[in-house]
Amino acid sequence: MSTANIIRTVGIGILAYLLVIVILIFYWDVEPDLFEVRSEAGAVNARSVTGTTTTRTLIRVMNTVLDKRGGFLTNDILPPGLVMDNIPNWEFGVITQSRDMARALRNDMSRSQTQSTEDPDLSVADPQFHFDTESWMLPDSEGEYRRGIASLESYLNRLNVVSDTDAQFYARADNLREWLAIVEKRLGSLSQRLSASVGQVRINTDLQGDSAATQSTEKPHIVTVKTPWLEIDDVFYEARGSAWALLHFLRAIEVDFGSVLEKKNALVSLRQIIRELESTQEYVWSPMILNGTGFGFVANHSLVMASYLSRANAAVIDLRNLLQQG
Repeated sequence: MSTANIIRTVGIGILAYLLVIVILIFYWDVEPDLFEVRSEAGAVNARSVTGTTTTRTLIRVMNTVLDKRGGFLTNDILPPGLVMDNIPNWEFGVITQSRDMARALRNDMSRSQTQSTEDPDLSVADPQFHFDTESWMLPDSEGEYRRGIASLESYLNRLNVVSDTDAQFYARADNLREWLAIVEKRLGSLSQRLSASVGQVRINTDLQGDSAATQSTEKPHIVTVKTPWLEIDDVFYEARGSAWALLHFLRAIEVDFGSVLEKKNALVSLRQIIRELESTQEYVWSPMILNGTGFGFVANHSLVMASYLSRANAAVIDLRNLLQQG
């Protein structure tokens, strides 16, 4: 074979490889659809046990991250996963919310009081979900997360066994408030990071409300916050993934904590949070996340997302206050 033929063959091979990569990027760059938590894993036909809907939903959410198109992309070291960033950031948002829920299950919802022992399965699932998202092998992230899922499935099976009184899920107002406090902080942080896409000058309010409060290092009274241009879409898709997971968890909470929410007359507040989060999952028609000024000619998708999350956050605060009342 002549040199010209070799070069031509190599060139065709490279072009074919690049074409496959491009096709896979477009095929994998799709967020999973929402699913119905009430019918998840046969929940409709199964015996109604408090906590099973929330646990099943957490299992389904984590399985979706691992088994969607392209699998888990965050720790890929080869194209196309290596050159993709929207879905990996979406994955991180989902995993962050899943970590919070797993920890809430371990520390609050499965324990009757602070002095009670933690569930052995949940004590495994919680740290497994906190494993590094970018570990490729020895061990790989997917393997560690699947071990956490297996522990959750063991906990779920024990919940459905009448004779196993050690596996419990306590649907109490105080347990729900503890988890919502974490949700409140996550949503507040995401909305601030999204709003910083256009740059903001803020008054330092770190120590407000306590004249005796101190902090480790002094910060200026006027703080300028701006998300770097190359990270704007990263924050947007992290927020979108976080809202996707949270939306499912809140729908599950509506089932498992239904009697508590009805007694507190708080179901409407919960459904309002769900409604706001559903708006964050609308289809993005733009081929890229735009970063126009607040009232400029070009849209700013981050500010739109921040608006929905801020309203959801305000509703979470109202819901926590309702749950605290007698």
